[in-house]
This record gives sequence, structure tokens and C-alpha cells, in this order.
Amino acid sequence: MVKIPMLDLKRQIIPIRQELDAAIKRVIDNTNFILGDEVRDFESEVQKYCNAQYAVGVSNGTDAIKLALLALGIKPADKVVCPAFTYYATAGAIAAMGAIPVFADIDLPTYNISAESIEEAVKKHPRGKIKAVIPVHLYGQCADMDGIMDAARKHKLKVIEDAAQAFGAEYKGKKAGTIGDCGSVSFFPGKNLGAFGDAGMVITNDKTTAEKLKILRNQGNKDKYYHLVLGHNNRMDTIQAAVLMVKLKYLESWNEMRRRNAAYFNEQLKGAGIKTPFVPGYTTHIYHQYVLRLDGPSDGLVAHLRAKGIDARVFYPVPLHLQECFKHLNYKKGDFPESEKASVQTLAIPVYPDLTREELDFIINSIKEFLK
Repeated sequence: MVKIPMLDLKRQIIPIRQELDAAIKRVIDNTNFILGDEVRDFESEVQKYCNAQYAVGVSNGTDAIKLALLALGIKPADKVVCPAFTYYATAGAIAAMGAIPVFADIDLPTYNISAESIEEAVKKHPRGKIKAVIPVHLYGQCADMDGIMDAARKHKLKVIEDAAQAFGAEYKGKKAGTIGDCGSVSFFPGKNLGAFGDAGMVITNDKTTAEKLKILRNQGNKDKYYHLVLGHNNRMDTIQAAVLMVKLKYLESWNEMRRRNAAYFNEQLKGAGIKTPFVPGYTTHIYHQYVLRLDGPSDGLVAHLRAKGIDARVFYPVPLHLQECFKHLNYKKGDFPESEKASVQTLAIPVYPDLTREELDFIINSIKEFLK
């Protein structure tokens, strides 16, 4: 039986239940369930929080990537670079709108795509075929955006930051998702800021892009029944916006508690023979996941922790270039060695804000027990 899950949303909800119930009740009373006032209010709050010009609420994080690609002019058969080591949605969104994922390897200590790997990906394809790059801010910390933006400008690539796991993290004082042409965000319930269902957002500082996004998410129309382009049904649910408005007030304190838990893990596991997360000086970390690394396979430690009721798991056991659904792209084992090693050697342990000191110590002692 699981004693310590990867995330316990019940613990998060209990202290703010009355606020959440009241927010949901207002939506029910107003009966404006799609793109209601709460959506516009939440978009405004995200703009302020991120110090961004525009925020466009959409149906989920995957659609946020897809709509950003479309708004930036990416077309079917265009190629888009993304890391081989990340969740499926990044490459899935590229493929869903007819573009072609071009995989790149990751930086060893951060697990994020590097400028060098983008350069290597571009060199392998005919000039001008690659149109965009999607750096993923994996696990809650930002990729090296200075290097990535330099590479993007050099090769005239659009940049969409996948900030699904890093909403609230900062790169040199700027919020994740505000540096490239667009930033995509997921508010999946398990995220640091999670809805009560699916929801997402696209952040941008460009007015034209924001206007395109609003049209694309809403069946291609700006005024009802007048369809300007072939759009999509990717509108944000008003109840999700209401829930997120309540939760946004607590996000900074929740992220700080995650950092405190991570710092405690770092201190207690020092010298234990396991690698704790590396955080470069250019980024903050919000620890959507706290990821450890062994010199060899991590499956033994995962099994040991799970046997003790600790919900340890591997994010992600199969890199994207080796997934069956991308077999037609003709990648093979060995193409991206760092991604392949990370998929075997890493594991995540619970780090959510509501963990007690006793639970943290139980996790630490269980890890040390295995390592001995």
C-alpha cells in the first residue's frame, strides 16, 4: 500500500476548500462555463505574475504547444527541434499539427536541451527546413535560454518554451515562458499549479501572436459565426480558471516549501553515493519533480522504495526517439546517449509541499538503506 504518494492533492485542497467551493459556486451561479469572466481574470493575473504582455487560456498544455506553433506560422511538414528526453506531449503536439519532431540530446547535469544539441540537430537537416525549437524546462528549472536564443536567432528559428513543469521558475529574473516567442503552460492537476481537470495557457509578449491564439482556440472566429481561419476547439473551461485563480495566490509559498524539502534531501543525502539535482546559477528551481541519479540502473532503488510504500518512479523510462509512435522517424538506440542514460539511471521521489518531516526522513532513510 502506498504510504507516501508522489503528490497528495487532498492535503493541498483541505486548507483552501472554502475558497475553492465559493469560486466554483460563482461559476455555477453565472452559468458561463466556457471562456467566462474568470478566464479573462485569470489571464490578467498570469500576465501580472509573469510580467508578460499577454496570456491566453486554452484547453490543456499539449494544445498550448500546438496553438503556439500554429500562431507562429509553423506549417505541416516543417521541422521542429525538441529534446529526446521529456514527456510525450512536446513532440506529440508537433506531430499533431502535421509538423515533424527533430530530436536533440540533453545537457548531462540539468536534463535540459542545450544550445549545442540544437546546433547539431540543425546541421543534420537541409538549410531552412527546421523552423522552430521547443526547449523544455524539465522538472522545474529553466534551460539555458541565452544560448538557446542565440542559436535560434542564428538559424532564424521560432522559440516556444515548454514551461509545463516550470511555471513560476525564473531564468535570470524572468519567468519561464516569457523569453521566447511563446511559452506554453500546463495546469494538469498534478502540476505545481494544477486545475481540477485539464487546462493550459500560452504566454507571449507579441500582440499579433496573442490575437491569433485567441482566434485559433475558438473555432477560428473573433466574432461569433464569422470564421477567419480554420481554428480549433481549445477554449479554457471557466471552472478551471476559477480554481486556478484561487490556487495562484498560494503558488509562491508552495514552491518555496518544495525548495525547502529539496534542500533537506540535498543535505541529508550528501555523501550517500547518489547524485542530487544540479541547479545552475542562471535559474531557480520549483521542483515539480525531485530527481536523483545513480551511476547504474535505478530500477532496483525504485522497487525498494515502492516496496516500502514510497511512490518513486522514473520520468521517463523510454526516450522519445525510441518510442513506437515515432518509429517512422528512423532514430535508433545510441543516437542520443545522454537521454538514454538518463532514462535508465534517474528516479523521482515525492517532494510536494505537504510532506511532514517524518515522511521526509522515512524517504531518506529508505534510500540510504538501499545504498548500503
